[in-house]
Amino acid sequence: MITITVKWDVKPEYADDFLELTREFTEACRAEPGCLWFEWSRSCDNPNEYVLIEAYKDAQAGKEHVESGHFAEAMKTQGKYAATRPKVISFEKPGTGWDELGEIEMP
Repeated sequence: MITITVKWDVKPEYADDFLELTREFTEACRAEPGCLWFEWSRSCDNPNEYVLIEAYKDAQAGKEHVESGHFAEAMKTQGKYAATRPKVISFEKPGTGWDELGEIEMP
């Protein structure tokens, strides 16, 4: 599984509409056969910050994602919403989904 986290510092004038501005891209990514999840969150502390977490079933699915037409189009157009270059963490790990947090005590 390939997991990717992207932190976006969105320009204030786009922050409230950012999810709608990226909706078409989000829906296209979610429809990819190898996409396990593609989820946006907005920071509780900074209203201009969004975090995207996405995962693909394997390296091939990740490759197909970054070679897709909708990815290329997004990379050409979505930079106008960013106040700074988005930050990314990407890694490959075994598995097909979320692991459970073993440290938490459950009743």
